[in-house]
Amino acid sequence: MADRPAPDWPQGYARILLPEVDSTNAEALRQLPALSGPCWIMAHRQTAGRGRRGREWVEPGGNFAATLALRLDEPPARLALRSFLAALALHDALVALSGLEQGFALKWPNDVLLNGGKLSGILLESGPGGGLVIGIGVNLRAAPPADPEARFPPVSLRAETGLVVTPETLLDHLGPAYATWENRFQTYGFAPVRAAFLARVARLGEAVIARTMTETFEGRFASIDDSGALVLETATGLLSIPAADVFFP
Repeated sequence: MADRPAPDWPQGYARILLPEVDSTNAEALRQLPALSGPCWIMAHRQTAGRGRRGREWVEPGGNFAATLALRLDEPPARLALRSFLAALALHDALVALSGLEQGFALKWPNDVLLNGGKLSGILLESGPGGGLVIGIGVNLRAAPPADPEARFPPVSLRAETGLVVTPETLLDHLGPAYATWENRFQTYGFAPVRAAFLARVARLGEAVIARTMTETFEGRFASIDDSGALVLETATGLLSIPAADVFFP
């Protein structure tokens, strides 16, 4: 097991540990109206986990499933930028736990890759009457069966690195890492978040394919803009894409 001391838990952040729940995001949405501050909700088992666009999130035992509930009165576009904060925090926590700089990379807008495979998923949902929940799933112990349509095969931390990390240990590191990025975002805006994300993102400057619900775009991954949109350099010029699934040809 990775035995690295965790930073102090951030002041003002609560955490709830559950043996089982339908979905940590669903539980966070239920609890959000009554929360007085940010709260992490982690479960050892989800019976109805979900991913982006309503996809099922398959979770073998021993993996990580947690959601951060945030009561924030901010415009939706600013709330959405926290997907980048969550991805950076998870990347930092995994690097700190493993001691491995190489192998981990971010895929726009918020996946964490390990050795080219999908290690984690992050799902943001708006809360009733405002606020945000950020669901994070990480294949710590085992990867789910590969989806034949997936372009990035699922991988696990244990299979790729030999490390055994418990969900509680990851949360001990992830909570402080997220609070650090939230403080930077609140103090300095999106600029340092954007710079850090670009320094860790996969395939910057290379050819990528971006698929929206209705269109497919091909081009060179040039950057992300101040709104977090993917910027592609195409044959007809620069193109900003707010939301899409990204594939590497």
